[in-house]
Amino acid sequence: MKRHRITTIVLAAGGTGGHMFPALAVKDELKKRGHKVYFITDERGMKYAKFFEDIRIFKVQSATFAGRNIFGKIMAIPKIIKGIYEAKSLLKDLEVGAVIGFGGYPSFPTLKAAKRLNIPTCLHEQNAILGRVNRHLASSVDALAFSFEKTEKVGFLEARKVFITGNPVRAEFCKLGDEYFPTINEKSDIHILIMGGSQGASIFSEVMPAALSALPVGLQERMVITQQCRKEDINAVRTAYAATRARVVLAEFLDNIPEVFKKAHLIIGRSGASTIAELTVSGRPAILVPYPYATDQHQIANAQEMVEKGAAWMVLQKDFTAQSAAKLLLKFSRSPKDIWQAAEEARQIGRPFAAKDLADLAERLAFVKGSTGVIKTIDTETGKVIEG
Repeated sequence: MKRHRITTIVLAAGGTGGHMFPALAVKDELKKRGHKVYFITDERGMKYAKFFEDIRIFKVQSATFAGRNIFGKIMAIPKIIKGIYEAKSLLKDLEVGAVIGFGGYPSFPTLKAAKRLNIPTCLHEQNAILGRVNRHLASSVDALAFSFEKTEKVGFLEARKVFITGNPVRAEFCKLGDEYFPTINEKSDIHILIMGGSQGASIFSEVMPAALSALPVGLQERMVITQQCRKEDINAVRTAYAATRARVVLAEFLDNIPEVFKKAHLIIGRSGASTIAELTVSGRPAILVPYPYATDQHQIANAQEMVEKGAAWMVLQKDFTAQSAAKLLLKFSRSPKDIWQAAEEARQIGRPFAAKDLADLAERLAFVKGSTGVIKTIDTETGKVIEG
């Protein structure tokens, strides 16, 4: 039990997992502390509604200027204005103590509305390069929470409002960082998880079966592969792996990712912000192949710290071939201590308390700048108010 000041906090995020899942982790932490939490998104973000079933979700209008011609940009303006007015009306009714934005253009109307109502605001950036929407909002919010110490394109921001919190991830990944790394030696099985984002990535489907085929048969027999594939690729990938001696599990979607992480000695995948956070808090080494078309090449920047610290190996997509992948796997099989050492380095980088640190920041904004909230007795395990 804890005597704790509670308030109402609104989370606003765009319609991709990279924005939504950090918001989900913070939502859980704030609820545990007894705060009333609401979520604001747009039509695109509503597909993630099942993850926020325990709180109320509101939808507002939003639009982006990115990738549009001049006519498209003009057409976006009324939607953005309407979204700001919709968000302003909601925030007034909810009596909000603070608003946290997680990036993406759907967060723009809510943060603009909060600013007009003088509600304290915090902006969280998941990537190592400040996103375009966040760049526009950065100078007007009260606090900026970065996932990476070396965050690019921040301009001349006031240092006093910049905080390094890390990128919030699910508690299951954080728990893995406190557990023993699975045993690996010159004779043990080598468990490899291959994933390319929520929809998989064809480059891994093309390269990895061929890479395993190039390995000595004895090494193939030690390989235990779990791979996420696109629906249109999965049959061809299954056929390709059938020509190897590896044990393989293929899936279009992996809904037990923390469980697969627990067994994995090595992860092969993209370097999105959430992936980097999951790898580091769980202490898992990786071969990272940044998505080559990411805005501002932010996936290359995301991978940089892990690579510099020896926690990962980065291969640009143009260089990611069956030969290069097979060479790395052969190297690891002959020197498994490199995998173990990389796992330790990954663990050192991780920020497992990111959700707590961001919740702390939101509370400080609400209670110091906003001077809002009431003191109640909270069950800190369940978040239930025991006494008013």
